[in-house]
Amino acid sequence: MSEKPLKELTPEELNEEIKQMRRNEIFHAFSIGLMGGVIIYSVIQNTWVLVTLTPLFFIYKLIRQSDRYKELKQLIKDRNAF
Repeated sequence: MSEKPLKELTPEELNEEIKQMRRNEIFHAFSIGLMGGVIIYSVIQNTWVLVTLTPLFFIYKLIRQSDRYKELKQLIKDRNAF
């Protein structure tokens, strides 16, 4: 499933998109914290293999989604959708 560019969404679709992203914020924050703990533990135990690199990849993906959320909020502000 490919995502439509934000500029092509209608105001109703933008509102639905931002509601969905708001629900995911807490889960993403918890996930990043948990994966950060795994990374710190693996560094302390001197295990620099897949245990360290996998959480780094997922943290990167979650941060990229938060960039989309910021872009979405800016677009709504520009359109005066609220």
